[in-house]
Amino acid sequence: MGRNTRKRRTPLATKAIAASAALALGGGGLIWANFYASAHESDNQSWGGNQTKAATAQVATLSCPDVGQKLTNVPAQARTEVAGELANLDRQITDAYQRLATTRDAQARDASFVQNSILQPLQDRRKVILDRIKLEITRVGGTAPGSLDTLATCTAQNANQTTAGGQQQNGGQQQGGQQQGGQQQGGQQQNGGQQQGQNGQQGQNGQQGNIGGQAGNGPVAADFVDITKVQANVKAKPRAGRNASTGTFTTRCGVNANKNHNTDNVIVAPGVANGAHHLHDYVGNQKVNAFSSNQTFLQAATSCQNQNDLSSYYWPVVRVQDGTQDFDQNADGGGKEGNVGRILTPVQAQIKYVGSPRSKVVAMPQFLRIITGDAKTTTNGLANANAHWSCTGFENKVQLTTQYPICPQGSKVVRTFAFQSCWDGQNVDSANHRTHVAFADANGNCQNGFKAIPQLTMRLVYDIKPPTVQNGQVKNAYAVDGFPEQLHKAATDHDDFISVTKNGLANKIANCVNRGQNCS
Repeated sequence: MGRNTRKRRTPLATKAIAASAALALGGGGLIWANFYASAHESDNQSWGGNQTKAATAQVATLSCPDVGQKLTNVPAQARTEVAGELANLDRQITDAYQRLATTRDAQARDASFVQNSILQPLQDRRKVILDRIKLEITRVGGTAPGSLDTLATCTAQNANQTTAGGQQQNGGQQQGGQQQGGQQQGGQQQNGGQQQGQNGQQGQNGQQGNIGGQAGNGPVAADFVDITKVQANVKAKPRAGRNASTGTFTTRCGVNANKNHNTDNVIVAPGVANGAHHLHDYVGNQKVNAFSSNQTFLQAATSCQNQNDLSSYYWPVVRVQDGTQDFDQNADGGGKEGNVGRILTPVQAQIKYVGSPRSKVVAMPQFLRIITGDAKTTTNGLANANAHWSCTGFENKVQLTTQYPICPQGSKVVRTFAFQSCWDGQNVDSANHRTHVAFADANGNCQNGFKAIPQLTMRLVYDIKPPTVQNGQVKNAYAVDGFPEQLHKAATDHDDFISVTKNGLANKIANCVNRGQNCS
């Protein structure tokens, strides 16, 4: 499909934004902002810089059903068109969230403003797109889900519902990279038994909320925890059986020191510029954007030392919200959509393929696509969350999903990803980009006839000055890029992969792992 060029509405700056609460960005103009000071602040006290503060608007964000996850059976002939329409739904949510963020004074004056001026128009626009999706599916002989019409309605979420102002739990165990333990969004939650201070603050008109952050859409103090105060929560790995594939294959592809970035996502939104609405780091294949094809991948250079590895490894960038800005402060997917601060390059990026504790593995098929984690857990819930946050020296004891760690002096922040390691044996992708792959069960077995493949694992290390939390505020926060309405929650972390190899490398990886060797 053709390039999707997006036009943005001009913010209603003079009437919708309280000037004393706006965030002005060094020549960049107004972008996202929190609009009211907390109750203990004077009306003329501005905020921003490197310190997050409380907003008191009751509605923190918008929650819309994730239509793409419901579409598990879209005919191949319709997938490109459907993907474009799903990208239109994402764009609608982004625009609606921008309107939510720039009309806080109107919301304070009119209790029905959010429903009448934001949610109802959004629902009407979503219905049009959902009708188009049904048409595209039925046009090629497919059957659209009967529940599609029910996915038009979005709701407003307050701070507690998004966990923006409450405690969170990271004591739930993870099995094979998949989140277990029934963690819940919102309410009174616990992190390894260590309670953090409540960050929701009562403000004007008794409303509660704490959207926070340098751009007004997070993170907040409750999104961070001192890792030294979290109880150990890492379970032992499944015991290796007689048939186990115990080898490893390491590919060295760098840390994106050449700053190969874009805000596309060719897996989820092919042909759509800014389909991710946030910035990615890319290592490996150097020609990956919304308009790339399998042929493009095969013709591209790679940052990997092994020139037969043309795979694409990409993930959301991490930014430090210390009052500074980066090159994209006025760009879509960057500052215009609430992704602000200084972009950090990892100091280490380890990419390793490991085996199965229960069986031999088969080689990954060419052009296999895998997404691990969920960029929309703030509104989707944690069912597909696969975030792993820790600190050097703590990785074997504590892994966090719903909070970012505050590491002790001398320790570095670590993000790790353990991808799905079971494949259906037929498809290199699926309509919702999930059902063709799966996690192994608690014992390491693949279920439902799926085959074990080398499990891709990634470990990214960052040198970050530890944030400080005082009086319900966090200074020098860091966070992953994300969709603006997702409020930069730690659980939204995710990683993307496209397997592209030549000269038999996929088979060499599988053979190395099956033989119990450590190769690179």
